[in-house]
Amino acid sequence: MSQSAVAVARATGSRAHVHSLRRRASRVAVHGVLLAICAIWLVPTLSLLATSLRPAALLLSSGWWHVFDSPSQLTIDDYRQVLEGGQLGQSFVNSLAIVVPVTLVTVLLGGIAGYAFAWLPFRGEGLVLILLVALLGLPVQVTLVPVLQLFSHLHLAGHFAAAWIAYTGYMLPFAIYLMRSFFRRIPREIIEAAQVDNASAVKICLRIAMPMAAPALASLATLVFVWTWNDLLVSLVYVGSGPQVAPMPVTIANLIGSQGEGQELLAAGAVISLLLPVAVFFALQRYFVRGIVAGAVKG
Repeated sequence: MSQSAVAVARATGSRAHVHSLRRRASRVAVHGVLLAICAIWLVPTLSLLATSLRPAALLLSSGWWHVFDSPSQLTIDDYRQVLEGGQLGQSFVNSLAIVVPVTLVTVLLGGIAGYAFAWLPFRGEGLVLILLVALLGLPVQVTLVPVLQLFSHLHLAGHFAAAWIAYTGYMLPFAIYLMRSFFRRIPREIIEAAQVDNASAVKICLRIAMPMAAPALASLATLVFVWTWNDLLVSLVYVGSGPQVAPMPVTIANLIGSQGEGQELLAAGAVISLLLPVAVFFALQRYFVRGIVAGAVKG
């Protein structure tokens, strides 16, 4: 091999090595930034957990970060008190009675309507889509008074039916838009092949499109479940704080006194309330990212 060829090979190898080092440095920088963001986001959760494990006397004398100074004083009495006298058991059942129907109906209607927007064109489709996008930016607070008046007139206020209708209505615009974006990514050849086989639109939607949209449906179900489970305002306004119908956010909010006392009980109740949505998120997390990314690629 000539000297020029050797020099070219060395230069090529050197450039490749430099490029590899740059890629590694870039990855390290990105991972470092992500870890820093995660650490910042974990601070409120850690403070909540620490507060729930400290006696009330310590909360008044020092900050939650002093939990490591006296770990022997940590206690689970706050959790015991909340579970025994906080009516969380009934509230847990009430939350499930609200969240499960809302999630199922929203996912089903959002999937069907999203497929219709994607593959069943109709007159005025563009205008309806614009209205859906506009509804995504409508604050929930604007609708509270008129919707509550309507529910009161229909004798639905204070019942689970009010929460079912309200949460489903609030989440449907986002659900339809997300599912429409996902269904538009399905190859046209698949839909046309089903139509050639004389498959109806309902059959194509339920037996072909819906199974293919499993990641998007799972991500939508996760979002609806977590938001409905954690929401306080809508449940408090439409359902109320009665022990037979109040969901967990309402019951937990009632644990704190009018002058701020009972923070340790509020923290313990909040930690207990977090367990189920966190479990649902981790169970569906592999579908969550795939569904959200897939639905955002093509509108």
